[in-house]
Amino acid sequence: MKTTLTRRHAIGLGTALLTAGALAACGRQGGGSSRGGEDSLTLWVGALEDSQKQDIDRLVAAFKEANNITVNYETHSTDSLKESMRQVSGTNAGPDIYWYWEGPGLGGDLVEAGMSLDLSDYYQRYGWEDRFTAASLAGITQYGGYHGIPWTLQAQALYYNKALFKQAGITAEPATYEELIGACDALKAAGITPIEFGGTVNWHVMRLLDSLIETKCGADVARTLVTDKTGWATEPGVTEAFTELKTWADKYFNTGYMSISNDDSSLLFWNGQAAMALEGTWFDAQCVDNGMDPQEVGIFPFPTGTGRLYGFGEGFYINANTEKADLAASFLDFVTSTEQMRGSGGAWAAVSVNKDVEVSKDNPLDALWPPILESSEEMYNNFDQALSLDETTEYWRIQNAVLIGDMAPEEAGPAMQKFIDANS
Repeated sequence: MKTTLTRRHAIGLGTALLTAGALAACGRQGGGSSRGGEDSLTLWVGALEDSQKQDIDRLVAAFKEANNITVNYETHSTDSLKESMRQVSGTNAGPDIYWYWEGPGLGGDLVEAGMSLDLSDYYQRYGWEDRFTAASLAGITQYGGYHGIPWTLQAQALYYNKALFKQAGITAEPATYEELIGACDALKAAGITPIEFGGTVNWHVMRLLDSLIETKCGADVARTLVTDKTGWATEPGVTEAFTELKTWADKYFNTGYMSISNDDSSLLFWNGQAAMALEGTWFDAQCVDNGMDPQEVGIFPFPTGTGRLYGFGEGFYINANTEKADLAASFLDFVTSTEQMRGSGGAWAAVSVNKDVEVSKDNPLDALWPPILESSEEMYNNFDQALSLDETTEYWRIQNAVLIGDMAPEEAGPAMQKFIDANS
């Protein structure tokens, strides 16, 4: 869905190269690669929050101390990572290991392009199948074999500022869509921006559209839209969802949302200028990193009424073109071990993909997620992970056309179906 990641649907414009340590190798390394030298590994990740940078520094330093191996990691903004991975796909110019989202439209594109190494042999060698939760492994095995290793399972929901809710007279978390609209109206009446979004990155507002489609279409139809790729022109819920999207944008979004990024819009929430943010488990650490008192923040699922929770998985993948697959696998085994994932706390997600790692007590927001995750029957993905790249691009074009008034909501579904049919 993306997501690239604030880290996940995330931040930063530049690319920074950071290096940690040196020396000898372990396992079969092959003849070296074009990046990093014989006794090192290269790793690409998304943009990192402060807590995540501290943790990745800790992990590569610990791996070096244990194995005398250098790990060079390179950070990319969300869109930069997507573009960079597409550019190096099928070449020897890519990293040994890359962090990426799961889902047919993102990780699946690289699997189909032959970029991802099937790790079945390493799963057997290291016993990885027994290490991870079943939910986190589902995104790894969806293509057949084992493509990647779980790193996070990110659920998404509505974060809210308790003081602003109280100021608007809202006494309970909305449990239905109608109650959510009522809360937005109460916030607006109190002179408070109900929710923040940044429109310069298409995937940010997309989160709301995805959630509205789930709400107005129901789980079965929403699933059919992105799997069978049918129903966009005929299901009334699609038009209802686009109509609601336009209403939200006109009534409840922050002023000027189309001209700012998700980074800038997040500041509105952190600074108490917007009451809600549609974000994911990574946002726990960001709230604290940006000075919010976690006791003053609440979290509730977007009330779709389907029983499904919005979310996606992220993993580390080994480049099929690397000559250091064994060494790369040893690094992934190290960083996903129970000891190391416990040391990460809640830096990456509220709930660990390692079944033996408990929820961190360092951030009170992390403790709010297990009940939310346990109450959901299944998860529905961000559409940019469920659709192909071309379909996602068209979905965003249509979304933005509706937002700015260039397309009527009732025209959106037929336009999407027309594109799918013409390009299938």
